[in-house]
Amino acid sequence: MSMPVTGRFAPTPSGRLHLGNILCCLLAYLSARSQGGRFLLRIEDVDIPRCPQRLSEACIDDLRFLGFDWDEPPLFQSRREEVYQQYFDRLSKLDLVYPCFCTRAQLHAAL
Repeated sequence: MSMPVTGRFAPTPSGRLHLGNILCCLLAYLSARSQGGRFLLRIEDVDIPRCPQRLSEACIDDLRFLGFDWDEPPLFQSRREEVYQQYFDRLSKLDLVYPCFCTRAQLHAAL
């Protein structure tokens, strides 16, 4: 018995959509729909200064204009802080959280 397919497109609305975004959305959409699956839109707007609400709205409007639809209301990552806090607290209680003192440069160099 196989799991139902769920595809998603998760843009970061720091600017208008470009052809690369649209191609990624199209591929995820067609893959999910061709397998009878669901398609979700998840807006990666956690960097509030770089991702103003107007760009999220423009992204949604552009995708609708292009004919995309999704099976649930768009999920905004910036509105899920309580969910993330619950999991952080759970991991913390299990002593599975530790601080990182690396600089951004060190993190990028590690990739």
